[in-house]
Amino acid sequence: MTADAVPDPARDAGAGAGAQRERSWRAGLAAGVPYGIATGVVAVSFGVLAREAGFSAVAAIVMSAVVFAGSAQFTAVSIIASGGSGVAAVAAAALMNSRFLPMGVALAPSLPGGRWRRAAQGQGVVDSSWAMAGRGDGTFDRWFLFGSTAPQYAGWLGGTILGALAGPVLGNPKDIGLDAVYPAFFVALLIAELRRPGAPPVALVGALIALALIPFTPAGVPVLAASVAALAGIRRPVAVAATTTQEDLA
Repeated sequence: MTADAVPDPARDAGAGAGAQRERSWRAGLAAGVPYGIATGVVAVSFGVLAREAGFSAVAAIVMSAVVFAGSAQFTAVSIIASGGSGVAAVAAAALMNSRFLPMGVALAPSLPGGRWRRAAQGQGVVDSSWAMAGRGDGTFDRWFLFGSTAPQYAGWLGGTILGALAGPVLGNPKDIGLDAVYPAFFVALLIAELRRPGAPPVALVGALIALALIPFTPAGVPVLAASVAALAGIRRPVAVAATTTQEDLA
């Protein structure tokens, strides 16, 4: 009998956990592709607008590679294009991204390791991935989240490169309908949440907050305010935390 044929519970458990991680990653990757395509189209619009605002192609591309946050980047570019200062643009972008605070708090118990390791894993959080990775019981599948974010990052960076380099050829984003993709993205996200057990009340509250603010607030603020509904995901029963499996923490 070979060494591989000898039963080893620890080895078998590790292999099972690895297989589960791969399945979650692949499922997330498949789920993230449609959002990655939509993200790429929105990113083309960002690349064009950034060039029109005076950004160099390199600056626009580096911004997308590092920031990877559509609402924050559009806000910053809009402020700079209207004559605002860089400090104001950074402050507004940070405010836009503050919606990730409650999302991160809700996700944290599902991430293993110390604070720095959890912070590094948290960089994979985007709106759609966070929503799709939720299991419905207050916990999250982190490998599904990582997989679903990967095509969106590729789409965002690739779209920005195309928009930044081919902006003069593409023309105004509104003339070719790119401005409609961003709201359509969030409508698709809302529809997906309405199908998730236990999620419809929170999703509807967030949608109503956004709809109520759209006529009265600057662009981006409704999305920021609607993220307050995510606070409902922070309250997680102790029993759920106790049943988190070792393969989730591997």
